[in-house]
Amino acid sequence: MDSRKLILLVGALMVAALTAFAARSMLVGSPAPEAAAMGAVAPRIDGPEVLVATRALPVGTILDASALKFQPWPKELVENAYYMRSGTDMGKLIGTVVRLPITAGQPVTQGQLVKPGDRGFLAAALGAGMRAVTVPVSAQTSVAGFVFPGDHIDLILTQSVEGDGPPLRASETVMRNLRVLATDQRTTDQKDDQGNTVVQTFSTITVEATPKIAEQIAVAQTIGTLSLSLRSLADNASELDRAIASGTVSVGDAKDATAEEAALDRLANTPQTGNTTYAVGADVSRFQRRTVPLRNNASAPAPSMPGMPGMPGANAAAGAASAGPKVRIARGNAVTEVSVAGKN
Repeated sequence: MDSRKLILLVGALMVAALTAFAARSMLVGSPAPEAAAMGAVAPRIDGPEVLVATRALPVGTILDASALKFQPWPKELVENAYYMRSGTDMGKLIGTVVRLPITAGQPVTQGQLVKPGDRGFLAAALGAGMRAVTVPVSAQTSVAGFVFPGDHIDLILTQSVEGDGPPLRASETVMRNLRVLATDQRTTDQKDDQGNTVVQTFSTITVEATPKIAEQIAVAQTIGTLSLSLRSLADNASELDRAIASGTVSVGDAKDATAEEAALDRLANTPQTGNTTYAVGADVSRFQRRTVPLRNNASAPAPSMPGMPGMPGANAAAGAASAGPKVRIARGNAVTEVSVAGKN
């Protein structure tokens, strides 16, 4: 081979090798600055730790340990009304009520919270248009004391329907999704020396209800015995999903995600009535009734004739009609008595 061609071939190979090395260096070395930027440590905030909200807290929220946390805050933005880590007892803030709305990540000020025992505490805990109703309970009807402020419950009415023979025993879930505000005038959980919640029985419970439901609760207390049924945390979300899917509840077409979340939260915490479920004695024991017992027609007062109330002739005729032999006719569970007096 000609020496000139050999020199040109060697030169071409060297140029190709240098080009390949440069290209490899560019491909391998380019992500390095980006990786370094992504792994850069965020600048440390020079300031004290203040109390902030971990989520949006609307008016009337009863605070728990998961709603608040301490985080550093720029010292030039710190206000005197903020809760500082130094000098703040978190245990005393648990059970307080939000008086003014707090957005997620916003520092909590002392004027935004109402403590138990302060004037207007219960009024601040109530939502707009809601009422506070106190219900008497016992250890047997209050889930043995395992109900605390902030929980949601159902109310079960148990009653006896009188009539001929044994009464009908029945229980019915009359109100659902009631928020507990206080138990025996206590609005917070009591803790022991180790910080554990102390379970105590109570004789009264205060719940949040609409004005109409408040009236129904007052009537229900005169009918029979009210018992509490503690709701699961997942019940509200599942019931709300079913209501939205069926079209019973509409959240509108708002494009604001915050407004939509607030609407869903409000709907999930609304007390409900109607569409009640019930159980009677026969569902528990075969020796109990399933239907309402009928009263003896012979013992009922004689009615007046239509259009002529109180006329002696009408009452006398009704009394005569109710006297004499009768035939009792049974059609399934319905029993009627027909007078056969004066008939051949």
